[in-house]
Amino acid sequence: MLHLIYLIAFTVIAFLAIGNLIRNLLSLSFDSQRSFSASGKSPAQWGPNQVNANPSPAKSVPHPELLDDSGNPINEPLLVMRSMTVEDARQQLDAIYNSSPGNSKGKTEENQ
Repeated sequence: MLHLIYLIAFTVIAFLAIGNLIRNLLSLSFDSQRSFSASGKSPAQWGPNQVNANPSPAKSVPHPELLDDSGNPINEPLLVMRSMTVEDARQQLDAIYNSSPGNSKGKTEENQ
């Protein structure tokens, strides 16, 4: 009898968890498609006098890390990577290892 109660209880909990998961996925989907105004307020947060007013077209406000000190957008690449061969990477790692303070043997390990 106790097994049946556990089975029913965990089945109910599983259905509640799956329902909550689906509900959260749907709300996340709707929130990701919603646009926000430049003032940072969503239509749900507008005052009573702004509900029927036509909102201004939403301006795309860039992330603060994409702005320079004066607030202008940065028009340069943010990450520049140069390609390097495996040998170049190995030489740089060997140089870092050999210059480390804990490396007392130096180049003797490299030849073995």
